[in-house]
Amino acid sequence: MSQNIYDTAEFFAGYSAMRRSIEGLEGAAEWPAVRAQLTDLAGKRVVDLGCGFGWFARHARSAGAASVLGLDISQNMIARAKADTQDDAITYGIADLEELELPVASFDFAHSSLAFHYIENFERLVTMVHRALVPGSRFVFTIEHPIFMAPRNPGWSADADGRRIWPLDSYALEGRRTTDWLAKGVVKYHRRLSTTINALVSAGFAICHVEEWAPSEQDLANHSEWAEELDRPTFLLVAAER
Repeated sequence: MSQNIYDTAEFFAGYSAMRRSIEGLEGAAEWPAVRAQLTDLAGKRVVDLGCGFGWFARHARSAGAASVLGLDISQNMIARAKADTQDDAITYGIADLEELELPVASFDFAHSSLAFHYIENFERLVTMVHRALVPGSRFVFTIEHPIFMAPRNPGWSADADGRRIWPLDSYALEGRRTTDWLAKGVVKYHRRLSTTINALVSAGFAICHVEEWAPSEQDLANHSEWAEELDRPTFLLVAAER
């Protein structure tokens, strides 16, 4: 069973105060890159894995999706999503992605935002998603980039010229990692980039796009504090086709 850190008071309060939690998709730095990989959602049956506050579910409906199923392990997240949604075509439910089983060929599009690095058995999950999608469907997700997940504490140091150094901690050793982010003892699962891609291929997906997100010049003009994101990739975006 996955750790449900989002239902602890300290973590949920910290997460709720983040820009992406307040502003929604437009407050997420990686959203323009994700949006560029979305197919036409009109008439589609969409599943959102780790739906959080329901921002993507509501976006999918505004883009014409016929129905959206949003799933999350956190009761806090689902309660907020339901409170912020007035649309009978969107259904939310509590689900542990480690154990989730979706009906075969029941969806036309699958999405996930920054949830899969909490999942230990990624291979089982993507195989299940493949079965749940009809042929020709797209699967778009983001995770923390494995390079971002594997630094030594305190994260970075500086060289003699003041340039940041991000030393990696056993990048090739995959598995459980515990970190302190918004709360102590947050459990994540480190996988090499190749492991993530090969799991999708083994499940039967064709890879359409892989992006190691970095801010553009326009991003930096609007958000100078994002300059540190040029030092190492924060997010990995993958689009695959069933």
